[in-house]
This record gives sequence, structure tokens and C-alpha cells, in this order.
Amino acid sequence: MNTTSNLALTLPKRRNALLVTALLSALSTMSAQAQEIIPPQSDTVIVTGTRSIKRTVSDSEAPVDILTSKDLQSTGSGELATVLSRLLPSLNFPRPAVADGTSASRPAQLRGLSPDQTLVLVNGKRWHTSAVVNVNGTAGRGSSPADLNTIPISSIDKIEVLRDGAAAQYGSDAIAGVINIILKKGAEGGAVQVGGGQYSKRDGTQASLSANFGTALGEKGWARFTAEQRNQNETNRAGADFRNPLEPLYGRVNQVQGDPKLQQTNLGVNASLALATDIELYGFANYSRRSTDAAATWRTAYSTGTTLRTPLYPNGFLPNEAGTNTDVSVVGGVKGRTDGWRWDASVNYGSSEFSLDINNTVNLSLGATSPTKFYAGKLKNTQTLANFDAAREIEFAGLANPLTLALGAEYRRDQYEIGAGEANSYFGSGAQGFSGFQPSNAGSFSRHSTAIYANVEAELNKQLSASLALRHENYSDFGSVTSGKLSGRFAFTKEFALRAAASNGFRAPSLAQQNYTISTTNLITINGSSQLVDTGTFGVATAAAKALGAVPLQAEKSRNYSLGAVLQPSKNATLSIDAYQIDIDNRILYSGNLVLPAALQSVLAQQGVLVGAARYFTNALDTKTRGVDVVGSYQIPLSGTDKLGFTVAYNHNDTTVKNVAANPAILTQNNLLLIDRQTINRATEATPKDKFSIAADYAFANWNIHGLATRYGSFVSPQNSVALDQTYSANTVLDLAASVKLGKWTISAGVDNLTDKYPDQVTSAGNLNSGGTLPYSTFSPYGFNGRYYYAKAAYTW
Repeated sequence: MNTTSNLALTLPKRRNALLVTALLSALSTMSAQAQEIIPPQSDTVIVTGTRSIKRTVSDSEAPVDILTSKDLQSTGSGELATVLSRLLPSLNFPRPAVADGTSASRPAQLRGLSPDQTLVLVNGKRWHTSAVVNVNGTAGRGSSPADLNTIPISSIDKIEVLRDGAAAQYGSDAIAGVINIILKKGAEGGAVQVGGGQYSKRDGTQASLSANFGTALGEKGWARFTAEQRNQNETNRAGADFRNPLEPLYGRVNQVQGDPKLQQTNLGVNASLALATDIELYGFANYSRRSTDAAATWRTAYSTGTTLRTPLYPNGFLPNEAGTNTDVSVVGGVKGRTDGWRWDASVNYGSSEFSLDINNTVNLSLGATSPTKFYAGKLKNTQTLANFDAAREIEFAGLANPLTLALGAEYRRDQYEIGAGEANSYFGSGAQGFSGFQPSNAGSFSRHSTAIYANVEAELNKQLSASLALRHENYSDFGSVTSGKLSGRFAFTKEFALRAAASNGFRAPSLAQQNYTISTTNLITINGSSQLVDTGTFGVATAAAKALGAVPLQAEKSRNYSLGAVLQPSKNATLSIDAYQIDIDNRILYSGNLVLPAALQSVLAQQGVLVGAARYFTNALDTKTRGVDVVGSYQIPLSGTDKLGFTVAYNHNDTTVKNVAANPAILTQNNLLLIDRQTINRATEATPKDKFSIAADYAFANWNIHGLATRYGSFVSPQNSVALDQTYSANTVLDLAASVKLGKWTISAGVDNLTDKYPDQVTSAGNLNSGGTLPYSTFSPYGFNGRYYYAKAAYTW
């Protein structure tokens, strides 16, 4: 396989070439008059993707983005994932609604891949993944990634985003890249901030209060504390219901489609204590509790014709899903230096628990005696990890600098729990909106894994550096995996360098993907019409899944290739262009919704499972993703202390299918497809292939003006019939903000989505928008709430 030629295919596209040419021309022109104003990010030392103690952004062998705490405060959002989607062109964060647990715990995607193919670290330590499985028809369907929004923005010093495969360095999940969140440290200083905002439709009111401060621990230590409270009211962009003139509430807005009502409390601490000259005890912890009220699908008064659905709600009803996310993480360790070795031993515990209550609803099987509130059960995901790292520099004759050797070992235990709801929540037809977890669904599942790894980095001469990483892991449930990575960088001059990397990696199937089981009511498209159907979601080891052809899940296998150029014509101007290709075999996806014929319904009924549709996880696809990232920055010298800086960023990615797994014989016999057209195209077409942004910051006196324009490319909402596909137009969203510093106070105000852009509305073809009541696509990369006004006030010391 000729990797270079394959990667080169991404660059000749006209729009990419024009963009690159324009950036190079602009940088070369501006560099002639450039003078250094501020320390550039290219000189920032990084810790992600390297074991070296002096690696910087500019000499990294793979692309790394640095986002400072100031960058994270540049928008009106208090959600970390939302902020990252504004700042990173390769990150996509839709805001799905009417999607059960996904409405409360929304996933983010890097490079258009599955959300759980991006590894999240905090202070370099693996962060646990969410208990919620995204089982509805949203972006990232079937994933259960880390919940970025449990980490308070006010606690973060900076974020390093490695845009490259890194399984050989960090293990499972690091296929698309790594997000390393680095917390604030030290005893000195602090800040208190209050903020609020509202959408132009006069809904979605938000309020936040946060504090971050440090204190000394004796003479040789410090602790830094964070407390944050966020409240948010719901937004609603649903349409009026004109489907049935006989309905009592005909013509009114009965549905809710938008952000849920939310209350979130975050508490955190980051601490360090010197035990001796070369030994340090450290630890950090985070607690997050988020309560959300999200709408399900409106239930009309009449089930058919003029037959009343339930006497408890003669006008119809809107079930409410009240979810509570409780997230806990504790990391403790000791690190130091001994005989030239830098070493670090740590223990890492993290858990994510999601419990659900269904309110304003009914169990139709209980008739007029049905309760209107139910406890539906809970999900819990737990990770416990012990790790030991050691690294040192070794002198070798002929090398420009000492070689860095790193070794490590790791033990990890994962546990996933499903807790049953109250009996009335699942009895018969179950609670409308979300039928509870049954005792047969409940259980506790666990596995463990061990890993050993090694990494070598060397500057072979003044121009050439190279790195080699190897990692071997053994999982108790599916066996062993070995990953490797080779990368290098060659500097032709101080201003121009090429870098390249090749690696293989993996992602272990999560325990949630292997074991998540529930029967509930879902909105499914059948023959072009959206219908509510009792649907069974089955773990691959269950008898029901096996009867439908399920087999045990295997690890996803990936191969990553990248080739990039780094230009720094002056201290104030940088440009990087990185092309990449990511091949993933045995990709884990949720199957399509299998609408079961009578014969298969009978087979499941004999097991006590009464459903009209079914689904389960499978290693279904082999895919190829090709793309290019372009990032450029320039600081323009002005008089005095005034500063003007620009950043441009562009991402193009395209995913294609190389192979589809053979359809199970039992499904073929019943004219069903495990992986249907919609499932395939959701993985390849539902994310914008292009995203371009340009940001400007102008600082003068004690003022700062920030502007960001982001163009989101078109995307497709795929269906099983090509006639029902809808392509959504590209759109440009403009954010503006201003801040002024008055002594120890900083006052900020801004507008996100200044021009009040909305995505195209869902067409009524085939009733896919539920008669106009759900007018917006859950795949919209910038949501569908419109213009947002906000203000903040911060006191620092």
C-alpha cells in the first residue's frame, strides 16, 4: 500500500488547494513586516503524545492544538463540548432532542468518527466513559463516550488536542485522537465569575456561578478548588400539530424540541504536596451532578380514529424524562526522580451513573388506575485503573540530544451495571416515553485488562527526529491486542518542516455495548412513516439477540497514516497542513431497527420477549476516513501595547465503506438487513464533511474584542429510501464578544449566532418530521436554538 499517494488524494481538491494557496500567500506577505508581540503557541511545551520533557507544538511529530483558559471563555456557553466545537474545526457536537438519555448526555465527534473513538484524559490520566448508551437515531448512535460536560470549564488551565491515532501510547479508544484536559494548579490567585444569558426567542435562560482558588498546604504543597453551579431553562423550536383536526389540542404547539431544562453542580480539587526533594504526592478529584428534564414524543389524545388513548389525559400528553447524571472521579499518585528516572505511580477511579424517572405519563396496560410517575431504573459505568510510568534520557553517541526512553505497565478493571425500575414502569406496554429496565435486563458485568508499553524518542540529528511506541494489552473477555506507532519530523529549515506518522490501534467494545438490554417504545420510520413501536434492544449474549443472529463483539482495529507540513515564516506566523487516513475494521455499530415479521416475533415471544422491532450491536463495517486539517495563526504588530491576531482553521473529512459484514442467515430468510442503508449512511454522511473558521482578537488599552465566523458544510440525514434523504445546506455562524478589565474585575458581553442562523427544516416527505411538530434535524452541527445573548462578570486576585 502506498500511503503517501493515498493521502495525497485529499489535497488536489480545488477548494483545499485554493485555501492552502491563499493562506501561504498571506503568511509570506505578512511575515516580511512581522515583529514578535507575544510568546507564540508554537513554543508551548506539550505533554500529550510524547514522553519528552521539551517537546513543543512546532516540533511535534503529530498535530496538537492548544486551547488556553482564555480561549475557553470566549463564547457564551458553559458546556465544555460546545466550546470545543466552536474552537476545533475537526470536532462536531450536535444537540439532539427527543432522544431519551442522549438528550441529557450528548456525544461529541472528532474527525467525523464515532464519539467513543476519541480518548479523553485529565492531567494525562484516562477519564471514564458515560453510562449512557446513545441508542437513538442521532450522531454517534451506539456510542457511550466520555461526558465532557461533567468537567467545569473554570477548573481548566489548558487543553491539548492530539489529532492522531495514539492507541500505542494510551490504549483503547484513541483512534481519532486524544483530548487531554490540564487542570489549574498552584496556591496563588483565584477567580469568581457570574454569568447569564438568553436566546432571542426569550427562552433557554441560563445562569452560572463559579469559583476557582488555591491555598497552600504547609510549606511545600498546594490545593486548588473549583465550585460551579449552572442552571438552564428549556428551549422549544417545535411546530404546531395539524395532523388530526379531531384532536382536542389541534393546531397548538404540544411537542417540545430543544435543549432540556438543566441544573448542574460541579466540585473539583487539584492538589500536590512535596514529600521530599524529588518525591511529590499528588491527586485530583471531580464530582458532578446534572439533573435534566427532557421531553419525549407527544402522545395524541386518540390512538386511532376517535379511540381515546387513556382517560387520564383526555387532551393528550407529553411524557417527561427526568434524568440524573452523577459523575465521580478520583486520582491519586506519587511521582519523583530516582537515579535519572522520572517515575509516576497512580490509582485512578471513575464512575458515571444515570438514573431516570418518567413523569407526566401513563402505563396503558394499567388503564385508568395507572400511576403518572415511574422510576425507570439506572445505568452505572465504573473504571478502576492502576498505572506505573518511568522515563529517562539516555546519552547516545552521534545523537543531537539524549534519547528519551519510557516504559510502563497498567491494570484496568471495568464494570457496568443495569438496575431495574419499579414494576409498573415495565409491566405490559410499560411507561409511555421510556419503558423501565426489567429485572431480566438488570445485572452487573465486569472485565479486566493488563498492558505493558514502551516508547522511544530521539533527535537523530539537528534536522531529524523520530519516535517509536509499542503497547500490548490483554483483555479478559476477548484476548490480546498489540499496537505500534512510528512517527518522524524533518526540518528542512527553521521555517519549514515535514512530519509523518503511521500506527495501528484498537478500540475495545465497551461493556455497555456488549450488555445493554431494554425493551421500550421508539419512533421508527416504517415505509416512510414515523411510528411508535415497542422495540427490544438486546445485548449480544442474550438469547433474543442470538436468535436474531448476534455473535460476540470483537475489538475495532485501526490503521492511521498522516503526512503534514509545518511552516513558521516568523515568530508571529504559523501554518500547519496535515493530511490523514484512518482505516477501521470491525467497526462496532448499532444495527438498524429490525421490524420483525410475525414468525420472528413468535420466536422471541417464546422467550417472554414481546416486541415488534429489535436491534443489537455488531462488528458490521470496515471504513476508510480521509481528510486534511489546516490551521494558521498570525499576530499583527500595532502601536504601543495594542494587539491584533487572526486564526484560521479548516477541516475536510470523508468516510467511505470498504466492506459490510455478511447478513445473518436468519435475517436473510426473513427479508431483513442487520445493517441497512440508513445505518451505513449515518456513519458516512450525517456529519459535515467541511468546517472552516476564522477568528480575530483585537486588544487595546484594557479592552478585548473577539469575533469568530464558522462555516459548517452541508450534511445528509439518511433514510432507508434514497427518496427520503434530505441534504441540509451549509451555513455560517457568527459569534461576537467584548470584554473590559476594570482593576480586578473583567466584564464581558457577547452574542453567539449573531445573524440568528437556523438549519433547514425537515421536509414533510414521508411524515419524517412528525407532521411538522419536529421541524429540525438532530444532526445539525450548531443546534437549532438561534441567537444567544450573554454577559459575564469576573473578579480575580
